[in-house]
Amino acid sequence: MSCPICKKTTSETYRPFCSKRCADIDLGKWLSGGYTYPTEPEEGQEAGLLQPGNKDNQLH
Repeated sequence: MSCPICKKTTSETYRPFCSKRCADIDLGKWLSGGYTYPTEPEEGQEAGLLQPGNKDNQLH
């Protein structure tokens, strides 16, 4: 098995990664939203709800 980040051979300690560095890079991608799943808007969901200038965007 190869590391999904750098393609080197994996380490038993950090599996499926080769090192703590690659594991941390992957974690950073998850936390920053780098990994996403495409979705379809749900029925009744308005596409323009979060447009700039929309007063409903403000948190209360």
